[in-house]
Amino acid sequence: MKAIYKPTPLESWVSQRYKRMGIYNPSDLDEKRICDALGIFFKRIEKSSHSIEQGAFKLIAVNSLLTVAEQREQFYHELAHILRHSGRQSMMTSAFRELQEWDASHFTRYAAIPFHMLHQFDLNDQNIVKNLAEQFQCTPNLCHERLEKIYNNSKVV
Repeated sequence: MKAIYKPTPLESWVSQRYKRMGIYNPSDLDEKRICDALGIFFKRIEKSSHSIEQGAFKLIAVNSLLTVAEQREQFYHELAHILRHSGRQSMMTSAFRELQEWDASHFTRYAAIPFHMLHQFDLNDQNIVKNLAEQFQCTPNLCHERLEKIYNNSKVV
């Protein structure tokens, strides 16, 4: 028996976007590189992470006081807002804001650990969470969530 996983449309979209940027390996995932390719300014600040989009101006600011892994996850979260959302959250209904946050959380998992890179790893390795966290520079919790979604949505054939 073999388990087969079919990526979600969002996972495929993220992978295709990365491939167009020449991002094929975990070492290619770099906040500045991604921002440069997308025309987004990037900076680290000693305040809460946030993103700004006003006309053609786009900025992602990440809290430099967080760990490297937490900064990376905050970056992907803010990137989701720029690439996938519009409007000011402070002016939205709570339900719409919650929907955007749910979407940003999913995007973060897919952007941090892209589907097209997973073939490089043995997902059955007992140290897979640790390995993914090291290679993708994200928290073990995010890696665990990512793998759990894959395992739960795999079909045995």
